[in-house]
Amino acid sequence: MSSMSSNSLITTDVDYDQGGYQAGYLRLPYSHDRSGYGFIPIPIAVLKQGEGPTVLLTGGNHGDEYEGPVALMKLIRRMPDLQISGRIIVIPGLNFPALLNGSRTSPIDNANLNRVFPGKRNGSLTEMIAHYADTVLFPMADFVFDIHAGGLSTNYLPTVLAYPPLDPVRRETYRKIVQAFGAPRVMIMDMLGEDRTYGAAVERQDTYFLCGEFGGHATCSVEGTRIVEQGLERMMHALGVLNSRAPLAPTLGNRLLKVEGAEHYIFAPVAGIFEPAFTLGDEVVAGQLAGRIHDPRRPQAVPVEIFFKAAGLIICTRTLASVEPGDCLGHLASDTDWP
Repeated sequence: MSSMSSNSLITTDVDYDQGGYQAGYLRLPYSHDRSGYGFIPIPIAVLKQGEGPTVLLTGGNHGDEYEGPVALMKLIRRMPDLQISGRIIVIPGLNFPALLNGSRTSPIDNANLNRVFPGKRNGSLTEMIAHYADTVLFPMADFVFDIHAGGLSTNYLPTVLAYPPLDPVRRETYRKIVQAFGAPRVMIMDMLGEDRTYGAAVERQDTYFLCGEFGGHATCSVEGTRIVEQGLERMMHALGVLNSRAPLAPTLGNRLLKVEGAEHYIFAPVAGIFEPAFTLGDEVVAGQLAGRIHDPRRPQAVPVEIFFKAAGLIICTRTLASVEPGDCLGHLASDTDWP
């Protein structure tokens, strides 16, 4: 059994350097009351043929986001018949306990995988997954794509999240790959200084990184899954990995958007029931009413009104009406140009 790194406690029965197709597991050590020497098997598939870049594809970073896991499971079933130049590593459910539980966070340690990077070798189970990705998977990869959706609490217009490199030459290469994916929208995200994410960890490796939000409501969107499946095919062609014929790109190009910091987010200032005054895909202006929060304990009270601070496209909406102070109610994005 190969671990690729004595630094991580996670091991695997696949050999990343071996040619051909392999399907196996990452063995995540889990000692608990029912199994003192147990582990959680996280499915993984690897295909290596000839010379070329390594592409890492992951889903299930959050366990209530299903377009990525479904698209990647379908890809795994095709992998034995693919003709490639390079290496494809596919993990449909990176935070496997969360995926099986259908929850954003792990039911074992209550941790959000996308907020614990770079993780810890001797940390909680979720921190160990992050540490393995950061020390073993990311250093192997030339290109990383982590597939998301809004999960239970939010819903997104299907959108690729782009992180353009600073170097002009690399940025142009990256732009061509993003455009080849062919999503209807491309958004340059502002995470308000958050540096514990999967994407931030990949960027610290100076590796090309792409993410995406392809639905929400903790359902598997037909449109979002189709965009991911076809986009993966075109993207791997653009990277020079996939040798078969690529699907035709959409005729409408992709709309380039940017989240402009805190002014593009709306948050609940009080607890209650949120009545939105907008729907997903609306175009709004600064000062427009975003919604009202009603207090069910004081039905006679005037509801708290919330207003948009900036103009833009409603790219993300909250799906749960019950809110607490600090809950994100949605966010905007506005048109921009490639940097």
